[in-house]
Amino acid sequence: MTLRDILKESMLSINGSKTRSALTVLGIIIGVMAVVIMVAVGETVKKQIDEEFSVLGTNSIMIRSGAVQKGGVWAGATRNTLTIDDSLAIKKLPDVIAITPLQNSNAQIVYGNKNWKTLITGGNPDMSTYGIEIEKGTFFNESDVRNASTVAVLGPDVAIELGLPDDPIGQIIRISNIPFIVVGVVKPRGDSVMGNADDIVMMPITTMRKRLQGGRFPDSVQMIALKISPDAENEIVTDQIKALLRQRHRLKDDAEDDFQIMDSKQLMNTMDTITGFMKMLLVSIAGISLLVGSIGIMNMMLVSVAERTHEIGTRKAIGAKESHIIIQFLSESVMISFIGSIIGLVLGIAISQIVGRLILGFEVPISIWSLVMSVCVAIFVGIASGVMPAIKAAKLNPIDALRHE
Repeated sequence: MTLRDILKESMLSINGSKTRSALTVLGIIIGVMAVVIMVAVGETVKKQIDEEFSVLGTNSIMIRSGAVQKGGVWAGATRNTLTIDDSLAIKKLPDVIAITPLQNSNAQIVYGNKNWKTLITGGNPDMSTYGIEIEKGTFFNESDVRNASTVAVLGPDVAIELGLPDDPIGQIIRISNIPFIVVGVVKPRGDSVMGNADDIVMMPITTMRKRLQGGRFPDSVQMIALKISPDAENEIVTDQIKALLRQRHRLKDDAEDDFQIMDSKQLMNTMDTITGFMKMLLVSIAGISLLVGSIGIMNMMLVSVAERTHEIGTRKAIGAKESHIIIQFLSESVMISFIGSIIGLVLGIAISQIVGRLILGFEVPISIWSLVMSVCVAIFVGIASGVMPAIKAAKLNPIDALRHE
């Protein structure tokens, strides 16, 4: 009996009960489609995170004001324990190649008769090393930081929402009723898992702290971001920064740090672990649908054995071996599973691409693993679901089978 004959008989058997076969195939379609979509979700999230870290680089270190209590709750969040002078001291460390203090706030921006609420970030020119590219004009400079100049660099979304002209350089906007000169507009970066980098206004840290926020401690800041030499060891630099800040803040040996240092390399490894577990969880959940589909195939094949008992008896009576019967029923279950898997794969890729690209605006990677997995699933589920019915059919006594009506 050739492979062609086996496949032909399998198709005839499947077509003999179209409704039941269609419902069984539907279970496999839903299962494979769910797995493909879940894999696509996991791959997309990982891709977005990797892109963010490719901008930051694994040589980035972030220092944040305030100690951390158990459970990750920030203590001292109402008081900034870091200062601009701290950043200047850290800058003198041999492996530090760029550093900026950071202060964030929200404010209403006014231009003419239009206004827009957005994120305000104060820093120094080294902010531009964090994936910021200027499209029009320039970034503010060290002189602007020293003089607390009222200059601003806008994200493209802000420029659009305020209705600024195509060449907005030199235009006057008002922030908290203080006039600022627009000196630059950055290139669009789009939405990301880290937030919208296009809806932002950047200015010198001194301008923000002294002119917009004021207070008793105008030199205090929320965060300090720095980049170190690619050849430097993150852990060594982190220890140096910790020792320097503890000395500057006059912390006793038994006192906890009043800051937290976050290493992007370590953070990236943590995120990779989290996304890996998330993908496993999503695929496991989707795998339940596959399990239900495989049970559907097994149920269908058992019913088929019961309905075709007389046929099986006839085949065995004219010399069909048990192996032939087993191969015939296994081929039917594998074919049902294969058809469902291919359709589920196509639908899963189509839905993930449509939702990701057209609705959410994310580029959804097509995983080769999904393609290989769909074929493997088709074979495995088909065989696993058809083994018991096939063996049951092969073990039927031909005399009893011929008597069956």
